[in-house]
Amino acid sequence: MPFLGQDWRSPGWRWVKTEDGWKRCEPFSPALEDGKDQLNDVSHTVIITGDEEEEEIYDTEDCEFAAKKRKKDHFSTKTDSQCFYREKWIYVHKESTKERHGYCTLGEAFNRLDFSSAIQDIRRFNYVVKLLQLIAKSQLTSLSGAAQKNYFNILDKIVRKVMEDQYNPRLIKDLLQDLSSTLCILIRGVGKSVLVGNINIWICRLETILLWQQQLKNLQMNKQVNNGLTLSDLPLHMLNNILYRFSDGWDIITLGQVTPTLYMLSEDRQLWKKLCQYHFAEKQFCRHLIPSEKGHIDWKLMYFALQKYYPIKEQYGDTLHFCRHCSILFWKDTGHPCTASDPDTCLMPVSPQHFIDLFRF
Repeated sequence: MPFLGQDWRSPGWRWVKTEDGWKRCEPFSPALEDGKDQLNDVSHTVIITGDEEEEEIYDTEDCEFAAKKRKKDHFSTKTDSQCFYREKWIYVHKESTKERHGYCTLGEAFNRLDFSSAIQDIRRFNYVVKLLQLIAKSQLTSLSGAAQKNYFNILDKIVRKVMEDQYNPRLIKDLLQDLSSTLCILIRGVGKSVLVGNINIWICRLETILLWQQQLKNLQMNKQVNNGLTLSDLPLHMLNNILYRFSDGWDIITLGQVTPTLYMLSEDRQLWKKLCQYHFAEKQFCRHLIPSEKGHIDWKLMYFALQKYYPIKEQYGDTLHFCRHCSILFWKDTGHPCTASDPDTCLMPVSPQHFIDLFRF
Protein backbone atom coordinates (compact mmCIF):
# COMPACT_ATOMS: atom_id res chain seq x y z
CA MET A 1 0.00 0.00 0.00
CA PRO A 2 1.97 3.04 -1.17
CA PHE A 3 1.65 6.40 0.50
CA LEU A 4 1.66 9.31 -1.92
CA GLY A 5 3.42 12.46 -0.74
CA GLN A 6 3.62 15.91 -2.31
CA ASP A 7 5.30 14.46 -5.37
CA TRP A 8 2.62 12.32 -7.06
CA ARG A 9 5.28 10.20 -8.77
CA SER A 10 6.79 9.08 -5.47
CA PRO A 11 6.11 5.44 -4.59
CA GLY A 12 6.26 6.36 -0.91
CA TRP A 13 6.78 3.76 1.78
CA ARG A 14 6.04 0.07 1.38
CA TRP A 15 3.60 -1.37 3.92
CA VAL A 16 2.77 -4.98 4.79
CA LYS A 17 -0.40 -6.14 6.48
CA THR A 18 0.23 -8.31 9.55
CA GLU A 19 -1.89 -9.66 12.37
CA ASP A 20 -1.15 -6.54 14.40
CA GLY A 21 -1.99 -4.19 11.55
CA TRP A 22 -0.06 -2.44 8.79
CA LYS A 23 3.70 -2.19 9.30
CA ARG A 24 6.32 -0.29 7.35
CA CYS A 25 9.09 -2.00 5.33
CA GLU A 26 12.64 -0.74 4.99
CA PRO A 27 15.58 -2.15 3.02
CA PHE A 28 17.58 -4.67 5.00
CA SER A 29 21.01 -3.41 5.90
CA PRO A 30 23.80 -5.63 4.50
CA ALA A 31 25.90 -4.81 7.58
CA LEU A 32 23.49 -6.83 9.71
CA GLU A 33 23.79 -9.98 7.64
CA ASP A 34 25.87 -12.94 8.68
CA GLY A 35 29.22 -13.01 6.97
CA LYS A 36 28.45 -16.42 5.53
CA ASP A 37 25.31 -15.25 3.74
CA GLN A 38 25.62 -13.80 0.26
CA LEU A 39 23.48 -10.92 -0.89
CA ASN A 40 23.17 -12.35 -4.37
CA ASP A 41 21.52 -15.48 -3.03
CA VAL A 42 19.06 -14.14 -0.49
CA SER A 43 17.47 -10.69 -0.17
CA HIS A 44 15.40 -9.54 2.77
CA THR A 45 13.57 -6.54 4.07
CA VAL A 46 13.01 -5.49 7.63
CA ILE A 47 9.63 -4.62 9.10
CA ILE A 48 9.87 -1.86 11.67
CA THR A 49 7.63 -2.82 14.59
CA GLY A 50 8.38 0.10 16.86
CA ASP A 51 10.45 -2.07 19.24
CA GLU A 52 14.17 -1.89 18.58
CA GLU A 53 14.67 -5.44 19.85
CA GLU A 54 11.96 -7.07 17.73
CA GLU A 55 12.20 -7.14 13.95
CA GLU A 56 10.31 -9.36 11.52
CA ILE A 57 12.10 -10.36 8.30
CA TYR A 58 10.16 -11.03 5.11
CA ASP A 59 11.36 -12.35 1.82
CA THR A 60 11.48 -9.89 -1.08
CA GLU A 61 8.99 -11.97 -3.04
CA ASP A 62 6.33 -10.85 -0.57
CA CYS A 63 7.63 -7.33 0.03
CA GLU A 64 9.69 -5.23 -2.38
CA PHE A 65 12.36 -2.80 -1.35
CA ALA A 66 10.88 0.55 -0.28
CA ALA A 67 11.83 3.82 -1.91
CA LYS A 68 14.34 5.91 -0.03
CA LYS A 69 12.78 8.29 2.42
CA ARG A 70 13.13 11.96 1.66
CA LYS A 71 15.12 13.47 4.45
CA LYS A 72 13.45 16.29 6.36
CA ASP A 73 15.03 19.33 7.97
CA HIS A 74 15.63 18.50 11.58
CA PHE A 75 17.76 20.59 13.86
CA SER A 76 17.95 19.68 17.49
CA THR A 77 18.24 22.52 19.97
CA LYS A 78 21.06 20.62 21.66
CA THR A 79 23.31 20.32 18.60
CA ASP A 80 25.26 22.76 16.49
CA SER A 81 25.56 20.56 13.42
CA GLN A 82 23.78 20.95 10.12
CA CYS A 83 21.27 18.47 8.73
CA PHE A 84 23.19 16.74 5.96
CA TYR A 85 21.66 15.46 2.75
CA ARG A 86 23.04 12.76 0.55
CA GLU A 87 22.78 15.03 -2.48
CA LYS A 88 25.01 18.10 -2.37
CA TRP A 89 22.97 19.99 -4.97
CA ILE A 90 19.50 21.48 -5.28
CA TYR A 91 17.15 22.00 -8.18
CA VAL A 92 16.14 25.66 -8.42
CA HIS A 93 12.49 25.85 -9.51
CA LYS A 94 10.39 28.97 -9.19
CA GLU A 95 6.89 27.68 -9.86
CA SER A 96 4.63 24.71 -9.14
CA THR A 97 4.29 21.92 -11.69
CA LYS A 98 2.72 18.47 -11.75
CA GLU A 99 6.12 17.01 -10.94
CA ARG A 100 7.08 19.47 -8.22
CA HIS A 101 4.92 21.13 -5.60
CA GLY A 102 5.74 24.67 -4.58
CA TYR A 103 9.04 26.37 -5.31
CA CYS A 104 12.59 26.40 -3.98
CA THR A 105 13.23 28.87 -1.19
CA LEU A 106 16.39 30.54 0.06
CA GLY A 107 16.15 28.64 3.35
CA GLU A 108 15.82 25.29 1.61
CA ALA A 109 18.87 25.98 -0.55
CA PHE A 110 20.82 27.17 2.49
CA ASN A 111 20.08 23.89 4.28
CA ARG A 112 20.77 21.60 1.35
CA LEU A 113 24.11 22.94 0.10
CA ASP A 114 26.16 21.98 3.16
CA PHE A 115 27.72 25.31 4.10
CA SER A 116 28.72 23.78 7.42
CA SER A 117 31.41 21.70 5.69
CA ALA A 118 32.26 24.46 3.21
CA ILE A 119 33.69 26.72 5.92
CA GLN A 120 36.36 24.10 6.61
CA ASP A 121 37.68 24.63 3.07
CA ILE A 122 39.91 27.70 2.93
CA ARG A 123 38.90 28.26 -0.71
CA ARG A 124 35.22 28.63 0.27
CA PHE A 125 35.53 30.30 3.65
CA ASN A 126 35.36 33.92 2.41
CA TYR A 127 32.53 32.98 0.04
CA VAL A 128 30.35 31.57 2.84
CA VAL A 129 31.09 34.51 5.14
CA LYS A 130 30.10 37.00 2.43
CA LEU A 131 26.89 35.07 1.78
CA LEU A 132 25.99 35.08 5.49
CA GLN A 133 26.66 38.81 5.57
CA LEU A 134 24.27 39.47 2.68
CA ILE A 135 21.61 37.34 4.34
CA ALA A 136 22.09 39.24 7.60
CA LYS A 137 21.57 42.57 5.85
CA SER A 138 18.31 41.85 4.04
CA GLN A 139 17.22 38.21 3.93
CA LEU A 140 17.31 36.97 7.52
CA THR A 141 13.54 37.13 8.00
CA SER A 142 12.93 35.25 4.74
CA LEU A 143 14.59 32.11 6.15
CA SER A 144 12.49 29.39 7.71
CA GLY A 145 12.86 28.57 11.40
CA ALA A 146 15.07 25.57 10.63
CA ALA A 147 17.19 27.63 8.24
CA GLN A 148 17.59 30.39 10.82
CA LYS A 149 18.76 27.87 13.39
CA ASN A 150 21.14 26.41 10.82
CA TYR A 151 22.37 29.94 10.05
CA PHE A 152 23.39 30.56 13.66
CA ASN A 153 24.90 27.08 13.99
CA ILE A 154 27.16 27.77 11.00
CA LEU A 155 27.99 31.21 12.35
CA ASP A 156 29.01 29.64 15.65
CA LYS A 157 31.36 27.27 13.78
CA ILE A 158 32.86 30.19 11.86
CA VAL A 159 33.59 32.14 15.05
CA ARG A 160 35.17 29.10 16.70
CA LYS A 161 37.32 28.50 13.62
CA VAL A 162 38.54 32.10 13.64
CA MET A 163 39.28 31.94 17.36
CA GLU A 164 41.32 28.77 16.88
CA ASP A 165 43.08 29.55 13.58
CA GLN A 166 43.11 33.38 13.70
CA TYR A 167 42.05 33.30 10.05
CA ASN A 168 40.70 36.57 8.62
CA PRO A 169 38.95 37.95 11.73
CA ARG A 170 38.18 41.23 9.95
CA LEU A 171 35.55 39.55 7.74
CA ILE A 172 33.81 38.02 10.75
CA LYS A 173 33.80 41.32 12.62
CA ASP A 174 32.04 42.99 9.68
CA LEU A 175 29.54 40.13 9.49
CA LEU A 176 28.71 40.28 13.21
CA GLN A 177 28.38 44.07 13.08
CA ASP A 178 25.82 43.88 10.25
CA LEU A 179 23.97 41.03 11.94
CA SER A 180 23.75 42.76 15.31
CA SER A 181 22.47 45.95 13.66
CA THR A 182 19.78 43.99 11.83
CA LEU A 183 18.68 42.13 14.96
CA CYS A 184 18.47 45.34 16.99
CA ILE A 185 16.13 46.80 14.39
CA LEU A 186 14.02 43.65 14.19
CA ILE A 187 13.75 43.20 17.95
CA ARG A 188 12.68 46.82 18.49
CA GLY A 189 10.09 46.53 15.73
CA VAL A 190 9.05 42.96 16.39
CA GLY A 191 5.37 43.79 15.89
CA LYS A 192 6.01 44.93 12.36
CA SER A 193 8.58 42.33 11.31
CA VAL A 194 8.63 38.59 10.86
CA LEU A 195 10.68 36.74 13.45
CA VAL A 196 10.31 32.99 13.74
CA GLY A 197 10.25 31.88 17.37
CA ASN A 198 9.91 33.55 20.73
CA ILE A 199 11.33 37.03 21.13
CA ASN A 200 13.46 35.80 24.04
CA ILE A 201 15.27 33.43 21.64
CA TRP A 202 16.30 36.38 19.48
CA ILE A 203 17.40 38.38 22.50
CA CYS A 204 19.63 35.45 23.54
CA ARG A 205 21.02 35.29 20.00
CA LEU A 206 21.80 38.99 20.08
CA GLU A 207 23.57 38.57 23.41
CA THR A 208 25.59 35.71 21.91
CA ILE A 209 26.60 37.92 18.99
CA LEU A 210 27.75 40.65 21.39
CA LEU A 211 29.80 38.04 23.27
CA TRP A 212 31.39 36.88 20.00
CA GLN A 213 32.27 40.47 19.14
CA GLN A 214 33.96 40.91 22.48
CA GLN A 215 35.92 37.67 22.05
CA LEU A 216 37.12 38.73 18.60
CA LYS A 217 38.06 42.15 19.95
CA ASN A 218 40.26 40.49 22.57
CA LEU A 219 41.71 37.99 20.09
CA GLN A 220 45.48 37.70 20.37
CA MET A 221 47.44 36.36 17.43
CA ASN A 222 49.71 33.45 18.22
CA LYS A 223 53.40 34.16 17.74
CA GLN A 224 54.95 31.93 15.11
CA VAL A 225 58.23 30.20 15.80
CA ASN A 226 60.63 30.90 12.94
CA ASN A 227 62.54 27.77 12.08
CA GLY A 228 63.65 28.76 8.60
CA LEU A 229 62.96 31.13 5.72
CA THR A 230 60.34 33.79 6.50
CA LEU A 231 58.46 36.34 4.44
CA SER A 232 60.95 39.05 5.38
CA ASP A 233 63.81 37.02 3.91
CA LEU A 234 62.37 37.15 0.38
CA PRO A 235 63.86 39.56 -2.18
CA LEU A 236 62.16 42.91 -2.67
CA HIS A 237 60.85 42.08 -6.14
CA MET A 238 59.16 38.94 -4.81
CA LEU A 239 57.55 40.85 -1.94
CA ASN A 240 56.37 43.44 -4.42
CA ASN A 241 54.84 40.73 -6.62
CA ILE A 242 53.00 39.33 -3.60
CA LEU A 243 51.45 42.72 -2.85
CA TYR A 244 50.32 43.07 -6.46
CA ARG A 245 48.39 39.80 -6.09
CA PHE A 246 46.07 41.25 -3.45
CA SER A 247 42.67 42.50 -4.57
CA ASP A 248 41.60 44.00 -1.24
CA GLY A 249 43.08 47.27 -0.03
CA TRP A 250 42.70 46.32 3.64
CA ASP A 251 44.81 43.21 3.08
CA ILE A 252 47.59 45.37 1.64
CA ILE A 253 47.46 47.69 4.65
CA THR A 254 47.49 44.76 7.08
CA LEU A 255 50.49 43.17 5.39
CA GLY A 256 52.28 46.51 5.39
CA GLN A 257 52.15 46.55 9.19
CA VAL A 258 54.33 43.45 9.48
CA THR A 259 57.73 45.00 8.71
CA PRO A 260 59.07 48.44 7.69
CA THR A 261 60.04 47.01 4.30
CA LEU A 262 56.53 45.79 3.59
CA TYR A 263 55.14 49.13 4.75
CA MET A 264 57.30 50.94 2.25
CA LEU A 265 56.14 48.63 -0.55
CA SER A 266 52.49 48.91 0.48
CA GLU A 267 52.60 52.71 0.10
CA ASP A 268 53.64 52.54 -3.55
CA ARG A 269 51.43 54.82 -5.67
CA GLN A 270 51.60 52.48 -8.66
CA LEU A 271 50.29 49.60 -6.54
CA TRP A 272 47.16 51.55 -5.53
CA LYS A 273 46.69 52.85 -9.03
CA LYS A 274 46.59 49.30 -10.37
CA LEU A 275 44.12 48.40 -7.64
CA CYS A 276 41.83 51.28 -8.60
CA GLN A 277 42.03 50.37 -12.28
CA TYR A 278 41.18 46.76 -11.47
CA HIS A 279 38.05 47.49 -9.42
CA PHE A 280 36.68 50.64 -11.02
CA ALA A 281 36.09 52.00 -14.49
CA GLU A 282 38.04 55.01 -15.72
CA LYS A 283 34.93 57.20 -15.73
CA GLN A 284 34.33 56.38 -12.08
CA PHE A 285 37.70 57.34 -10.64
CA CYS A 286 38.00 60.34 -12.93
CA ARG A 287 35.01 61.85 -11.06
CA HIS A 288 36.72 61.47 -7.68
CA LEU A 289 40.29 62.61 -8.26
CA ILE A 290 42.04 63.27 -4.94
CA PRO A 291 45.34 65.15 -5.36
CA SER A 292 48.06 64.81 -2.75
CA GLU A 293 50.12 67.63 -1.21
CA LYS A 294 52.68 67.32 -4.01
CA GLY A 295 50.03 67.64 -6.70
CA HIS A 296 49.96 63.95 -7.57
CA ILE A 297 46.86 61.78 -7.42
CA ASP A 298 46.53 60.02 -4.09
CA TRP A 299 45.45 56.62 -5.40
CA LYS A 300 45.25 55.07 -1.95
CA LEU A 301 42.73 57.59 -0.66
CA MET A 302 40.85 57.44 -3.94
CA TYR A 303 40.49 53.66 -3.65
CA PHE A 304 38.72 53.92 -0.31
CA ALA A 305 36.66 56.88 -1.52
CA LEU A 306 35.46 54.96 -4.58
CA GLN A 307 34.72 51.95 -2.41
CA LYS A 308 31.98 53.96 -0.68
CA TYR A 309 30.20 54.72 -3.97
CA TYR A 310 30.81 51.67 -6.16
CA PRO A 311 31.02 47.92 -5.49
CA ILE A 312 34.43 46.30 -5.84
CA LYS A 313 35.13 43.09 -7.72
CA GLU A 314 35.00 39.99 -5.58
CA GLN A 315 37.45 37.11 -5.84
CA TYR A 316 36.90 33.67 -4.31
CA GLY A 317 38.95 30.50 -4.43
CA ASP A 318 35.82 28.42 -5.05
CA THR A 319 32.15 29.25 -5.53
CA LEU A 320 28.83 27.57 -6.07
CA HIS A 321 27.98 26.82 -9.69
CA PHE A 322 24.68 26.90 -11.53
CA CYS A 323 23.90 24.60 -14.45
CA ARG A 324 21.80 26.47 -17.01
CA HIS A 325 20.77 23.21 -18.64
CA CYS A 326 19.51 21.44 -15.50
CA SER A 327 18.73 24.51 -13.31
CA ILE A 328 20.75 22.89 -10.52
CA LEU A 329 22.86 24.71 -7.94
CA PHE A 330 25.86 22.79 -6.58
CA TRP A 331 29.48 22.83 -5.46
CA LYS A 332 31.62 22.10 -8.47
CA ASP A 333 33.75 19.36 -6.92
CA THR A 334 30.66 17.38 -5.86
CA GLY A 335 29.08 17.49 -9.31
CA HIS A 336 25.43 16.95 -10.21
CA PRO A 337 23.42 14.58 -12.46
CA CYS A 338 23.69 16.67 -15.63
CA THR A 339 21.97 15.47 -18.82
CA ALA A 340 23.76 17.87 -21.17
CA SER A 341 26.11 16.48 -23.81
CA ASP A 342 28.84 18.91 -22.71
CA PRO A 343 28.16 19.85 -19.07
CA ASP A 344 31.13 22.22 -18.72
CA THR A 345 29.63 24.65 -21.23
CA CYS A 346 26.48 24.97 -19.12
CA LEU A 347 28.18 25.89 -15.86
CA MET A 348 28.08 29.40 -14.47
CA PRO A 349 29.83 30.53 -11.25
CA VAL A 350 27.44 32.03 -8.71
CA SER A 351 28.52 34.99 -6.61
CA PRO A 352 27.00 35.50 -3.14
CA GLN A 353 24.74 38.26 -4.46
CA HIS A 354 23.69 36.10 -7.41
CA PHE A 355 22.83 33.32 -4.93
CA ILE A 356 20.45 35.72 -3.14
CA ASP A 357 18.93 36.89 -6.43
CA LEU A 358 18.18 33.34 -7.54
CA PHE A 359 15.55 33.02 -4.83
CA ARG A 360 13.85 36.39 -5.18
CA PHE A 361 10.42 36.02 -6.72
